[in-house]
Parts: sequence; C-alpha cells; structure tokens
Amino acid sequence: MAENLNLFTSTQDVIKEALNKLGYEESMYELLKEPLRMLRVRIPVKMDDGTTKVFTAYRAQHNDAVGPTKGGVRFHPMVSEDEVKALSMWMTLKCGIVDLPYGGGKGGIICDPRQMSMGELERLSRGYVRAISQIVGPTKDIPAPDVFTNAQIMAWMMDEYSRMDEFNSPGFITGKPIVLGGSQGRDRATAEGVTIVIQEAAKKRGIDIKDARIVIQGFGNAGSFLAKFMSDLGAKVIGISDAYGALHDPNGLDIDYLLDRRDSFGTVTTLFENTITNQELLELDCDILVPAAIENQITADNAYDIKASIVVEAANGPTTAEATKILTERGILLVPDVLASAGGVTVSYFEWVQNNQGYYWTAEEVSEKLHRKMVEAFENVYTTATTRNINMRLAAYMVGVRRTAEASRFRGWV
Repeated sequence: MAENLNLFTSTQDVIKEALNKLGYEESMYELLKEPLRMLRVRIPVKMDDGTTKVFTAYRAQHNDAVGPTKGGVRFHPMVSEDEVKALSMWMTLKCGIVDLPYGGGKGGIICDPRQMSMGELERLSRGYVRAISQIVGPTKDIPAPDVFTNAQIMAWMMDEYSRMDEFNSPGFITGKPIVLGGSQGRDRATAEGVTIVIQEAAKKRGIDIKDARIVIQGFGNAGSFLAKFMSDLGAKVIGISDAYGALHDPNGLDIDYLLDRRDSFGTVTTLFENTITNQELLELDCDILVPAAIENQITADNAYDIKASIVVEAANGPTTAEATKILTERGILLVPDVLASAGGVTVSYFEWVQNNQGYYWTAEEVSEKLHRKMVEAFENVYTTATTRNINMRLAAYMVGVRRTAEASRFRGWV
C-alpha cells in the first residue's frame, strides 16, 4: 500500500485515532476533521511596472471553542487550500499541548516573495489584511509570521488593521518588531522550544547533551538558531544541511563560522566542495537527529536506515505515519512536531498577553516562562505515551485535541 503523504488527510487520520482513544463519538471527529471556517480571497496588487497582478490567498480557522484562533501567514508559491487547512488543525493541537487559550488558525498567499520588491510585498500584505478583515482581530483570530514572512510584514499588517480600526491594535498580530509591541525572544522562540525538548528527551534516554552528536537538517531560522544553541550547550553538531546539500564533520562543525557565511535564505553549503546529500545526512550515525526543513523527509524507504536514538521534529510533518511506526518499533524516541515546535506559538501568546495588558517582560522572563511551558508539555505527552503504551505522536495528538473537544462539548456543539 502506498504511503499517505498528504498532510491534510494524514492529520485527519491521527486526529480520528486520538479521539477514539479518548472515547469521543464519531460526531466529535466530524466537527474537528476540518476547519469551521475557510476563507479564500483574491487580492489585486499594483506591481512596480504599472501592471495589476491578482493573488489568491487563504485563511483557515479550525475551531474557536477554546478561544480566538491563532496561526501564521506564509508567502509561498506552493501554498494550497489543503495545506492551510492541515496547518490550522496542527495549530489547534499545538495550542492544546502547551495549554494556551486558543484554537488553531493559518493563512497563506500564493506568491514568490523572492521575486517581489519591498513595495510590492507591502501592498500585498496590506491587501491581505483588507481582504480577511471581517474574520480577524485581537479577540477573533491573531495572525503571526510563517514561511517567508517576518517582523516587517507583520508591522505592515498591524498598521493596516489599525488604520481600518481607527485605533492602535498591537494585539491583532504577533511576531512584530519590538518597538511596535513585539515580544523579547520571539525570533528565536521556536528553536528555544526545540532545544528545551531535546534536553528533556536526552534525559529520558540517559544522553549527556555535552558531547552528544547532533545532526540538523535545515539551516533556516529554526535550524540555524538550534545549531547555535546546541553548540553553546557543548553538543557536537556533526551535520547540517540546506536546500543545496549537506555538510558533515564527525568531530563537530564550526557553527559560528557557518552562521557567519550563510546568506539570508540560510544557504551555506554552496561554499564547500565536499558536500553530502540530504538523504545521506539523515542516515548519519548520531545521537539526536533534528529534521528542521520540509515535510516527508523520513519515510518507509529510509526509516530503517536512521541511526539516531532520538528524532526531534522541528519542521512540520517531516516523518510519515509509516515511518513513525517503524522508528517506534525500533525503539527510537520520536518527539513530534506539534510538541517540539510549539515554542513559537507559546511566545506569540506571551506577546498577545503583553499587548493586552500594556506591560512588557524582559527576555529572561519570557525565556523562563517558555521553559516552564515546554517542560510541562513534554512531561505530559511523554507520560501519556508511556502509560498508554503508544507513540509520542499519538500521545501529543491526544493531549492536544482534548481541550478543543471538551470546550466544544461544554458549549453544546456536539
């Protein structure tokens, strides 16, 4: 049987299994199997050459029983309706896992920001906010940065929403620049969250982070921060990769040197002669493997060749369902994406709280609060997995979906 590599349907499969294990009826799955709202919009943008180009964009709101929906906006040529739906469902799970008063949301615009000028990006960002304005807001749905979007794009979006609202609304969006109500530590929050769960997972396996051999696939925002955090903790990062290839040194790579040399898209391997492939990188002999690039990287084809004793998913969906089964059977501890990468949404929540109260925390306070949230979430999922004798992914889905299911039941929706 062919593997299910579709993000949307494979997410539905695990949600169904999680709800069954929790004892919910079929009607609860019917409610949660796709977003309550899915908006598709068309955005006309005046381009620099005087022509008008019309972009297609989406905003999905999975479920708002717990509270407002929350989730990033990505600018990418491959954005699709199914992807946005699946990612909004993942956001519901992440928020449930780290115990935030949110449901999941997600947005995306089909475009290639690398081919656009700053002026075109600004007009597109503002156009998107106008197009979705009826369904978003600080108490309805709070966007954030995602693939190829950043603090500048969030600033334009916040400004556009504030103009329409006719008062300053910093709580409408997170991931903003510090001067516009952004939070300390937001830029590195995802990688910091992954670092915390790596440390917790290593303890469970009796691995000392100092001298642990770590392989990181991906050298973008999450991957590069993570490599830096790991080497600062004394770990040996023996492999990293980008879209063009991978670097390997069994004695540990010089991460500071590589960070210095990489370009704005996280590319660094093109500067080296003796690179290896991404596939070879995944199969290196190491203690901890961190896929931090794109989905469907560990499949039934290569799951038997993974030599790490812990796999921590910093990317979205890097391990297929079939590969998850194989890794678990082989005794490899797999920390799933919905848990490992929840640091970003956690600090986004902190930013929203700070905006609402108008009082801002220090970087140390943010870091300490994030640490507490991530350790609690890891323990909760790990305990669920061991007591029920199931893999960490199913355990994370059970923990993540429970809040929304309960809130929906209390509201009388099901």
